[in-house]
Amino acid sequence: MIHFPAQRRGPLSALSLRLAAAVGLVFAVVAVVYLDRDGYRDVNGDGITLLDSFYYAVVSLSTTGYGDIAPASDSARLTNILFVTPARVLFLIILVGTTLEVLTEQYRTGRRLSRWGRNVKDHVIICGYGTKGRSAVSALLENGMDKSRIVVVERSGPALRQATSAGLVAIEGSATRSATLNEAHVRSAKAVIIATDSDDASVLVALTVRQLTAGQVRIIAAAREAENAPLLKQSGAHHVIVSSATAGRLLGLSTSAPPLIDVVEDLLTPGQGMALAMRSAERQEVGRSPRELECLVIALVRRGKVVTLADRAGAVIETGDMLVYVRDDRSQPASASPDR
Repeated sequence: MIHFPAQRRGPLSALSLRLAAAVGLVFAVVAVVYLDRDGYRDVNGDGITLLDSFYYAVVSLSTTGYGDIAPASDSARLTNILFVTPARVLFLIILVGTTLEVLTEQYRTGRRLSRWGRNVKDHVIICGYGTKGRSAVSALLENGMDKSRIVVVERSGPALRQATSAGLVAIEGSATRSATLNEAHVRSAKAVIIATDSDDASVLVALTVRQLTAGQVRIIAAAREAENAPLLKQSGAHHVIVSSATAGRLLGLSTSAPPLIDVVEDLLTPGQGMALAMRSAERQEVGRSPRELECLVIALVRRGKVVTLADRAGAVIETGDMLVYVRDDRSQPASASPDR
C-alpha cells in the first residue's frame, strides 16, 4: 500500500466532524420537541415522552415522516417551520456531503497514485525509516534532492506516519518482497539505500533488488557487523557501510586524538561549518593540480574510482573528473547558491 505525504486534515477527521454535527442536530431537535411536547399529537393519545421526542427527531430529519406524531399547536408548527425543517435540510447536506467527500477523496487518491506512477523515475528508495534511514534522507535533502524523488519502504506503522509527515511517499510492506519493490518502481530508480535493522534482512533486500534490476540500479547498504560486509557485496550491494566498525573507530579517535573527532563531527553535521561536497571539474581547472585550487580538494573521482592526492594519478585534474572537496556549510543568505 502506498502512503502519500500527510495532508493537513485527513478524511477521518472530516467524517468525525460531520458525524458530530449530525448527532448535535438530532439532540437539538429532541430538546426543542420535548420542551414543547404538549403541542404535539400522538396517535396513541398517551402524550409525548423523551423517547417519542427522539423518535420524532430521527424520522423527521431523515425525511421518513410516518405521521404518527405530528405538531398540533401553532407554536409546534411554527417551531417545525423555523427550526425542524432547516435542520432537516442541513442534516441531509451533512449526509450527502460526507458521501461526496469520501468518493472525491478516493478519486483524488487514485488520480494521485496514477500520476505518481507515471512520473516517478531516477528516484532513491530508502528501505527502512529508522535512525539510519532518516539520516540518509536528511543527507539527500541537504544535497538538493527533491522530496518527490525519495520513496520510503517500511513495515512499521509509526515509521510510515513519520515518513508521510515529513512529506515523503511511503510504501507499506517488506523490502524483501518483489511486489513491494515493484510498487516503489525499483527498475526506474537511481539508487536503493538499505537501512534495515538486521544484516540478514539487508542481504535479502540486496538479493531481491539485484534480481529485479539485473544489477542496473546502484545499491548502498548498511551493515551492523564487518563480517557481513562481504556477504552484502556478493548479494549485489555496490557499497557497504559498516556502522559498528565506523562507530568503534570514532570512539577510538575520540580517546587518542580528541580534536579529530570534532573535525569528523563537523564534517558530518549539517550547518556546523564544514561539509564534504562533490562537483564536476570545470574546463579551466583541467590540467591543473588539485592543490592549486581555491577550494580544499581532498580526492578525485575518476571513472567511478577514488583517486587520492597522494597518488601520482591525482597530481593533475583530467577531463570528466569529479572533485571531492570541503566546503563552507555555515548558514548563508538566501541569495547565495553554494556548490552541492
